[in-house]
Amino acid sequence: MSTTRPYPPGDLGPEPGGAGASAAVPSAAMPAGQIRRLRLAGTRGAVARGRDFARQALHDWGWLPAANADQRAAAEDVLLVVSELVTNACLHAEGPEELRLRCTSKMLRLEVTDLGAGSPAPRSPHRPGRPGGHGMFIVQRLCLDWGVVRNPDGTGKTVWAELAAPA
Repeated sequence: MSTTRPYPPGDLGPEPGGAGASAAVPSAAMPAGQIRRLRLAGTRGAVARGRDFARQALHDWGWLPAANADQRAAAEDVLLVVSELVTNACLHAEGPEELRLRCTSKMLRLEVTDLGAGSPAPRSPHRPGRPGGHGMFIVQRLCLDWGVVRNPDGTGKTVWAELAAPA
């Protein structure tokens, strides 16, 4: 698991607009704590559905259409991480159950729940020239932080990842 955020998990740091900070996106464009859910259990085309669902949420939250290259890159990173997390659940965890997106003024948290027993991890050593096995490496590189939370009943897990809001 990667932890690269400058604040402890759950602490998103100082509010934008405070001393020395500038708001990345107008607060009206990113409602604090808004959550979107998409049920994926038993559906066909889960990766495409998840990506389309995330794209619509980004549009609704003002990330898209992107006003500049940094905002476009941030939105593309979100869509890539959604694709990787849902794909991993399809390939290694009996399929995804649900995709959740939570938007704040500072970050976007992605969560994919599944019923699988395994724990995702970047392959070590990472071999860029070989096909496959790059998903969690990509997640680790693009995200502020990511992790796995086991369901309390012992069945399945939630894989989560957090990305910074666009500048």
